[in-house]
Amino acid sequence: MKFLSVFLCFMSFTFVFSQSNQELLKTLDKEINQKEIYSKKKEEAIDQLKKNSFQNLDKQYLNNENIYKLYKQFQIDSAVHYVKKNMVIAEQLNNPKMKAESSLQLAHLYSTLGKFKESENLLKSINKKTLDKITEANYYDTYSKFYEHYTTNIHDINGIKNIELYRDSLLMVLPKSSVQYKINLSQKFIHEGKLDNAEKILHNLINESKKKNLDYAMSAYLLGDVYKLKNKQDEELKYYLISAITDTQNAIKDNASYQNLALIFYHNGDIDNAYRLTKSAIEDAIFCNVKFRTLNISEMYSIINKAYVDKETESKSQLKLYLILISLLTLILAFLIVYIYRQMKKVTKIKEQLSETTDQLALSNAEITNTNNQLQQLNQQLSESNHIKEEYIAYFFDTCSTYINKIEDYRKNLNKKAKENQLDDLFKTLKSNTLIENELEELYRNFDQIFLNLYPSFVNDFNSLLVPEEKIILKKGELLNTELRIFALIRLGITDSVKIAAFLRYSLSTIYNYRTKTRNKAAVSRDQFENEVSNIGEIASK
Repeated sequence: MKFLSVFLCFMSFTFVFSQSNQELLKTLDKEINQKEIYSKKKEEAIDQLKKNSFQNLDKQYLNNENIYKLYKQFQIDSAVHYVKKNMVIAEQLNNPKMKAESSLQLAHLYSTLGKFKESENLLKSINKKTLDKITEANYYDTYSKFYEHYTTNIHDINGIKNIELYRDSLLMVLPKSSVQYKINLSQKFIHEGKLDNAEKILHNLINESKKKNLDYAMSAYLLGDVYKLKNKQDEELKYYLISAITDTQNAIKDNASYQNLALIFYHNGDIDNAYRLTKSAIEDAIFCNVKFRTLNISEMYSIINKAYVDKETESKSQLKLYLILISLLTLILAFLIVYIYRQMKKVTKIKEQLSETTDQLALSNAEITNTNNQLQQLNQQLSESNHIKEEYIAYFFDTCSTYINKIEDYRKNLNKKAKENQLDDLFKTLKSNTLIENELEELYRNFDQIFLNLYPSFVNDFNSLLVPEEKIILKKGELLNTELRIFALIRLGITDSVKIAAFLRYSLSTIYNYRTKTRNKAAVSRDQFENEVSNIGEIASK
């Protein structure tokens, strides 16, 4: 048994899928996990048909036939129920064609269920001479499938011959352009060993198929048979996978692809996939109640299941061995840890002595570093303060000179109006606020320019302290707005709201509201917001 396990393990490494077959196997895995979804969709479609209510017996017959077709390879017992209902309708209508059709359908279902005697009796009760072309084709097809089902588990040479005899009769009455004709012809060629002829027909059927339906699945399955006989295992696997995927998507429970795939994996040592596919196949066969297939799969399942159990047992034995080895390694590791721990204690004592000396040096260095940092901060503050003073002293003298000239021009203008007795213009000029507003605008613009000259990154730095949705976006031509101007003064060290209000010519409450509103938009702590503002922006070099 151990030799068998090693052999199977070796085989699992030698059996390598092509990339396309690996993808198809992944697809089949996914579809197997969704089998219940596909079954539910089919049951919903059947339920819709069951809701139909017809008084007309012909319509009842057609509706029952549609239900039978959906149940045929899904739940055979239910299919039998609806065929029997149609047999009653056929008797009521005394319609020979309906009687023959429903009898053939029931005969097919009985052979699928393994009720060969009942199936054969029904077939013998049908008078072939009274059948039309379509029903005659169905008659030969049902007989051929009857012997297929019968010889699946019982070796009967005459039965095998009869499969082909009835297939030949079927081919005589089927239209040569029909899919059913081409599928049966390919089966005939496979039986006769004309594999190239069968391969060509089946490839054409697959390429011409617009829907991935039962005919598509059957064509793919037969191509798998062709490549099996040609000993082309990669192609054989490919088409069995395609057939199995299509059957699964169509909720077909009576299928042979799973069984063939399981055998391929089993013979190549892939016990896990063989077990999983066999299990899925037998679940489908039991659900559908396909007796002949259930018996066939059960024999194979017992063999694969034994191999799977043996593999699991071998895996458990290996796991036990690994656990023992891990336990031994754990003991060795524990010994090494104790040894290393003792060595580390010795090293630790030496390190502690060095650490004390190092701590003292570090403390001294930290004190020196702290003192240096404080000196650097003071130097930076002094440098910044001196630079601000230089900028604003120059600005102050320039502004004073400008205002003296403006006051002189304003005095001359008033004096001229008074001399020329332009009293209305004089009063109008005296009452106007235009001069004040222009001067304030000029004052703020000069302030903005000088401030941004000192702190060019102020606006970006200030916005970085606000939450993203509250960042300040300046209008075209604006250097600073009122809100930024308030915090520019705070950056310069003017934190008194009274002074800020006087400079900006706003009420004290307005300045307070601006400061509170902006703190509420802060991305940092509200309490630390203005301290952060006081530290933002690198002063521009001279």
